[in-house]
Amino acid sequence: MRQLVVNADDFGLSPAVNLGIVKAHDEGIVTSTSLMVRQPAAEAAAAAARTRPALSIGLHVDVAEWEEHGGAWRTRYRWVDPDDSGAVAREVDEQLRRFEHLVGRQPTHLDSHQHLHRDEPLRSILLSIAARHRIPLRHHSPAVYCGAFYGQGRAGRPFLQAICPQTLAALIRALADPVTELCCHPAVAGVPSSAYNVERLVELCTLCDPLVLAAVAESGIQLVGFAELRPT
Repeated sequence: MRQLVVNADDFGLSPAVNLGIVKAHDEGIVTSTSLMVRQPAAEAAAAAARTRPALSIGLHVDVAEWEEHGGAWRTRYRWVDPDDSGAVAREVDEQLRRFEHLVGRQPTHLDSHQHLHRDEPLRSILLSIAARHRIPLRHHSPAVYCGAFYGQGRAGRPFLQAICPQTLAALIRALADPVTELCCHPAVAGVPSSAYNVERLVELCTLCDPLVLAAVAESGIQLVGFAELRPT
């Protein structure tokens, strides 16, 4: 049987994001989420997750964010220098401690904001933590990552065709790997502080759409969270 983890990034970014992720879990296909512990709605996100035991909750390591501006990418914020291995390691340790304080347990999985752990030094730091705690790390776990459900093109311009119900239903039906992680970013309203803004509301509608729910059922795909993929 093919298994699908539908993971919502950016939990804790804002109240609108929190409500969107919870709705997409309660009424749609989201099975898992990743918490940004440094963001303003992190405490409320953790409280919401505690009442939903079926929702896996991992750590979305947040070192910095970049946004497209005038054809170039510029730093929107950074907590530490992403190239300073010592500073990054200390920041990750602090975010792990904050996660455990908020959630009351270890994360079910690890990933990073804007996929920064594809590069060093964060890559090696998170690989070590994932191996030590025996938890999945995005791009390094049994779940093959799928980032096709994303409503912007490479230049940061809206591309809503990629996140409509028909596209997601077709994507789900075409899944071939034994285990897939599908990334998403739902919210009940736009997030003006984020480069990914109104697309979040479109995602939410799609994740709860009957066409998508039917595609999962008709394909015989099992929806699972990362907690169910953790090695025993």
